[in-house]
Amino acid sequence: MSNPTPYDLSVLPAELGLNLAELSVSQLAKLAPEHKCAIDAHLDAAQATLKKTRTKFDAALEQCYGEQARTALRESGRDFGTAHVNDGPLRVKFEQPKKVSWDQKQLGEIAQRIVASGEPIESYLDVKLSVPESKYTNWPPVLQQQFAGARTVEPGKAAITLTFDWTDA
Repeated sequence: MSNPTPYDLSVLPAELGLNLAELSVSQLAKLAPEHKCAIDAHLDAAQATLKKTRTKFDAALEQCYGEQARTALRESGRDFGTAHVNDGPLRVKFEQPKKVSWDQKQLGEIAQRIVASGEPIESYLDVKLSVPESKYTNWPPVLQQQFAGARTVEPGKAAITLTFDWTDA
């Protein structure tokens, strides 16, 4: 089996007769509004289909190789990490990551005890302070001014949503 080729986007949408993957940003920007709308809708549909298909295929791989790989991990004395499984000529790399979560209430209590003992908290815990924007904007101006020097505002990634008004076409 050869390596997969890039997904053929020439079918999205068929009426354009274009391979979207081969078009430059400038070429895409120059397309007619109705074509942009059609491409947007087709890409959303393709992305949703690919996501569902990926989820289903991952579940099939888990069903086929998951238990065998976990057994290999346990036999090597580990619950997490990487195991390799062979299925004929197919080599399967199975990675079982460790996901750690901490009870925030208990950590807060421990942090208070550390501070009370006079120890620097940073020796034991990573501390990141933040202020929810919804709280900040509801504070009185005097309180906002106290925090203003510690606050940086930068633009996030813009989102563009297309809708097409067929009555103007």
